[in-house]
Amino acid sequence: MLGVLNLTDRERERPYKLRAILAAPELGMVFPPSGGAFMRIYVITGTGEGLTPLAAFDAALIGAGVAHYNLICLSSVIPAESVIQRAKYVTPADEYGYRLYLVMARHDEQQQGKSAWAGLGWTQDKSSGRGLFVEIHGSDRAHVEGDIQATLESMIASRPRPYGSIESEIVGIECRDKPVCALVLAVYQSEGWEK
Repeated sequence: MLGVLNLTDRERERPYKLRAILAAPELGMVFPPSGGAFMRIYVITGTGEGLTPLAAFDAALIGAGVAHYNLICLSSVIPAESVIQRAKYVTPADEYGYRLYLVMARHDEQQQGKSAWAGLGWTQDKSSGRGLFVEIHGSDRAHVEGDIQATLESMIASRPRPYGSIESEIVGIECRDKPVCALVLAVYQSEGWEK
């Protein structure tokens, strides 16, 4: 189930720091005390079509709610004391042009009758919140699902940490007569520009 991300006044006052909230019992995450805060990472999706592949990408960003940010893509490590939450992202009006740190799975398709699929998979150590993301894309859902599972199983096996179950978010769109784009994003934080 998707929730809607609306930032509180207190969170908006901290544009240069992680957006942190005090507890996440509703998500089943319990961390040892280290300042009493944790970071929420929001998993969001978007699809779009346009006259060009770039226009389709822009439409997918609009659909995901993040078209007015400068995107900074991260690799796939989830920091300690993080909680992953599926949500609809609502960009605060005063953050136009800010930097947005995220992990991105993206697939573009221009051939009529084919589909674009993108997916993020993740796993976390429930006691610490540390974890891993993988970004997979392809032309069919089954391929994306299978690669998420296989990749994370391999990554888990090579690390001596008690990771939990594998979760995923996958989205797709069929190309009919215009280029299309499918996106799944894990949004870490936004940050303004120093003046």
